[in-house]
Amino acid sequence: MSDGDLIKLYSQRILALAADVPHLGRLPAPTHSATKRAPLCGSVVTVDLVLEGGRIADYAQEVRACALGQASAAIFGAAVVGCTPEQVARLRDELATMLKEAGPTPQPPFDGYEALRPARDYANRHASILLAPDATLAALASLA
Repeated sequence: MSDGDLIKLYSQRILALAADVPHLGRLPAPTHSATKRAPLCGSVVTVDLVLEGGRIADYAQEVRACALGQASAAIFGAAVVGCTPEQVARLRDELATMLKEAGPTPQPPFDGYEALRPARDYANRHASILLAPDATLAALASLA
């Protein structure tokens, strides 16, 4: 990857998102929890959540990831509370399509992922970007 490619990929917007990840930490009594790791880069996201009435009522995340993984966790964390499991699954599919097939930006409330559109050209970064929704889906599939 050239210096110009790195500058394009790690824009000021992505770096600002990475520096301000919401809902950091762990929940004291989650109903669901999971950890996911991106094998290529070693990024890790652990998610705790509380599911009430079919919606995510509380959410926390531990993020040990590259700037792109952190930016993704910031976008995801800012929008996930109040979402249904179906909305999270739809976002994960839309985000994967945006990255892997140059598809459209995910629908609101996850349209902030537009900032990560430049990463579509870097397949080795996709797994890190997908960690927060993947960990959330894994958490939703199991009890804490």
